[in-house]
Amino acid sequence: MNITATMVKELRDRTGAGMMDAKKALVEVDGDMDKAMEVLRQKGIASADKKMGRIAAEGRVGSYVSESASAMIEVNCETDFVAKNAEFIELTDCLAKKVAESNPADVDALLSSTCESCGKVISDIIKEKIASIGEKITIRRFIRYEGNCATYIHNGKIGVLLNTDAKNDELAKDICLHIASSAPEFVSRKDIPQSVIDEETRIEMGKEDLAKKPEQIRAKIVEGRVNKLMAQKCLIEQPFVKNPDQTIEQLISGKMNIVKFERFVLGEGLEKRNDNFADEVMSQLAR
Repeated sequence: MNITATMVKELRDRTGAGMMDAKKALVEVDGDMDKAMEVLRQKGIASADKKMGRIAAEGRVGSYVSESASAMIEVNCETDFVAKNAEFIELTDCLAKKVAESNPADVDALLSSTCESCGKVISDIIKEKIASIGEKITIRRFIRYEGNCATYIHNGKIGVLLNTDAKNDELAKDICLHIASSAPEFVSRKDIPQSVIDEETRIEMGKEDLAKKPEQIRAKIVEGRVNKLMAQKCLIEQPFVKNPDQTIEQLISGKMNIVKFERFVLGEGLEKRNDNFADEVMSQLAR
C-alpha cells in the first residue's frame, strides 16, 4: 500500500511520534492506522520504561475548580525546559480535572482509570507522553475537595487549593495568594497536634540563652515563645499579606470560614538534577 504524507501527518498528530517512526509503523502494518498506533504505543512503552530510572524533580503543579469538586496535582518531569512545554502543561491540567471528576483513591487508582474523552488508560497516556516528550513523567500526589473551592498556582511551582463554607471568589483568591506566600501549616490552633507543641517546647527549653534562668521563669519564657511560633503556623492568626495590620481571621470575619487548605511546593523533598541550562537546552535539541 502507498503510504501518503497525509497518513503520516495524521499518525503524527494522533501519537506525537516522529515523522520517520510514524512512516515506518504505517509501512509495517500496511497502512492500518489503528495498528500503526498500537505499534508506536508499544515502542513508546519500551522507550518510556528505559526512562523510568531517571530523576524527575521538576514539573508542574496544576489545578481544576468546579462548583461540585476541585483538585490540585503535582506532575513531575526531569527538566524545567519540558515543564514549560505546552503539551506537558495540558497534560497536568487534564489530570487535575480527571481527579476532580472521578475521585480516585490514590495515584495508582488514577493511573489505572480511563480517560473518558479518548478511551485510553491514564498510565498508557503517560507512557505515550514520555515517548513523545522524551523525559520521565510521574504523578507524585494530588488532593481533592468538594464544595466551595478556590485555587492559586504560582508559575507552576507553588499551588494552593482552598476549601471554604461560603462562596466568595475574590476573598478566597486573596487567601490562596496569602497561603502561597506565607506558608501556614494549619487553619487554626485546634488543628495543631499536641506532638508539634511538645516538640517545639522541648527545643525551646534546651536553648542556651535560657540555661541559667530559674525553672519557673524559663517555663514562662518558653510558653511565650511557643505560643508565638504556633501563631505563625496558623493561617487565621497570620497577618494578611496584602495588609499586615489585619489578620486573616479579621479579614474573613462574617464573610466565610476556612474549612481546609493544601499547599504544594514543586519537588519538595525530591532529589534534584544538577544540569545547567545550557546542558538542558542541548539535551532537548539532541532529542
